[in-house]
Amino acid sequence: MNDSPIHVNGNDHALVIGGSIAGLLAARVLVDYFDRVTIVERDRIPAQPIPRPGVPQSYQLHVLLSKGAQILEKLFPGFAQDLANAEAQKVDWAADFRWLTPGGWSPRFVSEIITYACTRNLLEFQLRERLLDDGRVKFCQGSQVTGLLANSDNTVVTGVQLRDENDREIEVLAQLIVDASGRNSKSPKWLQQIGYQPPQKTVVNAFLGYATRWYQNLSSNVDYKVLYVMPKAPNYPRGGLIYPAEGDRWLVGLVGVGRDYPPTDEAGFKEFARSLRTSEVYEAIKSAQPLSPIYSYQRTENCWHHYERMSRRPENFIALGDAVCAFNPVYGQGMTAAALSALTLDECLQQHQTGSSKDLTGLAQRFQAKLAKVNSVPWLMATNDDFRWSTTEGGKPNFMTRLLHSYLDKVSLTFSSSPELYKVFLEVVHMLKTPNAFFQPRFLWEVFKLGR
Repeated sequence: MNDSPIHVNGNDHALVIGGSIAGLLAARVLVDYFDRVTIVERDRIPAQPIPRPGVPQSYQLHVLLSKGAQILEKLFPGFAQDLANAEAQKVDWAADFRWLTPGGWSPRFVSEIITYACTRNLLEFQLRERLLDDGRVKFCQGSQVTGLLANSDNTVVTGVQLRDENDREIEVLAQLIVDASGRNSKSPKWLQQIGYQPPQKTVVNAFLGYATRWYQNLSSNVDYKVLYVMPKAPNYPRGGLIYPAEGDRWLVGLVGVGRDYPPTDEAGFKEFARSLRTSEVYEAIKSAQPLSPIYSYQRTENCWHHYERMSRRPENFIALGDAVCAFNPVYGQGMTAAALSALTLDECLQQHQTGSSKDLTGLAQRFQAKLAKVNSVPWLMATNDDFRWSTTEGGKPNFMTRLLHSYLDKVSLTFSSSPELYKVFLEVVHMLKTPNAFFQPRFLWEVFKLGR
């Protein structure tokens, strides 16, 4: 993979900070509006679908929800087939998914809610390969952005200061800067350095932790592609998940809420699996062949940097993905939220494209406001569920939240007798519908009749 040349002239050049999912999808949108797009990535980009040092969570489960899969197919036609050709596993999220919800086991039937299950490493690799086929996208590898460049009165961001892999400080100019650097984003600090108040931050933390191990040759009794034993508030803070990936491998993840973190030694890992609400995870792995160490991960708080609330902001600088709003990863929303961020960027750039000219004045404010509306739905879903636990910090459930909890508990009790309602539930989980779908009159009657 060739490194990008450093552009001195910033005209018709967009620069993306970060080469993960959000950055790659943003770059795909930007090539429709700019002659050149540079992705600045602090890691050296691997030539194979393997973990990068800058992504410690790459060993953990990453789920691309159905809405996210649809967006990737729109941005990269034929992408699902690319994944299939790379041995990603096709999953029907009703027929192939065995889910122990708070209300019991979910029904199984053929649906149209389908994705391809694979590692994050494979997904990133396939996206990079597609982008590299477009000569307008270049990677500046082994380089780290250290600050923003601005005009004389700091009203417009004009580029970035970066340190390359040879430890040289270099200025790179661009017409639009996109921060997609994830949870560790330094943009609040950089904005402060050029005279702006950093965005306000909201954090909701359920103190959930993961322990994950890769296996092959699970028990012959496994009749699913995905198994999820969901924690159940308030008395069952432990959960577990089995998920397929390319190479005939299985990811087995254990989760614990409220600092009840799964252990990372083999005996403790299996004992934790045995302690879940059902023994199915333990039975699947007790004689399986491990392929990896046990990896732990505990940075799972929901964190929203409210760029939409900034009273003053520079032009030509935006942030998206986890750099703006990061969700508790147990809900699997992150990659799909990144895809929705890319679509939002596309919509806003269309509105600022007038003929051959490109006036980006007002783009940053418009984009961050629209992105906040997009993020509000997965944020509501993630934090509402986290607020079921008394150990969660960052606020307490209000009356409406408790009412919603009660209603959704009743919803889960109807699944076995109402596959139609369960499918709607899956569509909400996969961001194909909003939670308002639960409140259709026909479902309200069914929920209160069957969920008593």
